Amino acid sequence: MDKMQLKALAKINLGLDVLRRREDGYHEVRMIMQTVRIFDRIQLVKQERSGIRVRTNLYYLPANENNLVYKAANLLFEEFGLDGGLSIDLKKYIPVAAGMAGGSSDAAAVLYGMNRMYGLGLSQEELMKRGVKIGADVPYCLMRGTALAEGIGEVLSPLPPMPPCNILVAKPGISVSTKFVYENLHANELKEEQHPDIDGILEALRRQDLKGMAECMRNGNVLETVTVPAHPVIQKIKDTMESQGALAALMSGSGPTVFGIFEDRNKARRAMALLRKSRLAKQLFLTTPYNNRREKP
Repeated sequence: MDKMQLKALAKINLGLDVLRRREDGYHEVRMIMQTVRIFDRIQLVKQERSGIRVRTNLYYLPANENNLVYKAANLLFEEFGLDGGLSIDLKKYIPVAAGMAGGSSDAAAVLYGMNRMYGLGLSQEELMKRGVKIGADVPYCLMRGTALAEGIGEVLSPLPPMPPCNILVAKPGISVSTKFVYENLHANELKEEQHPDIDGILEALRRQDLKGMAECMRNGNVLETVTVPAHPVIQKIKDTMESQGALAALMSGSGPTVFGIFEDRNKARRAMALLRKSRLAKQLFLTTPYNNRREKP
């Protein structure tokens, strides 16, 4: 196999709690991750000439060793001493630096694709062990679906799938520094009521209770305590979604992307139109959960 087409899917956080800041500086988290059907497209092509070449459709993305797709390919080239080279054509559609793990998902897709193209014979677990060397979200992006992430995000447990629904994703035209958010969180000083109800979300998933899950998602992302005051547009997007019938609206990751969960697709469309008209969001997507772990990138 000399060529492969891949889809790298985005993720949202149905719940995100930070339990404490450890002495080594890392934060201990408890998060519920969910894959959604927003994706980048990646084409891998074997080359006779050695080296890794990256092309993207966004001028501001690095096309060198600073891109996670390059790092993923280079990791396998070095470990297995692969012959020849590889061309990686990356078409980005997942919002960049938006709390949706786009870069990590791209890296995961390259690991998966190269494993098949070069017949490396690595299991998913073996790929995940290599993926964590590239980024904390890469192992989850190889697993996909609904999962609980613990530790510093590397301890993953599959969960019952998210119930069918419509998910409106809105990214405002701002950037948020993940480093800024975590440095200003003061995790060890958080009050009990500031922590999200992760256990409630888990129980609702087990019951396949969408409304119950949404109710437990109120204040479901502890990072909002930092990001929302710094960027009020996030709260405005959440309020707009909820005013239009969202069961819940929440920031994903460290932001600034917001997603709303809707039972009624027409209500989601109306919320999308209102956000577009108000110009609160620069990028908008109406999508659904991805839960079939048997489906490959």
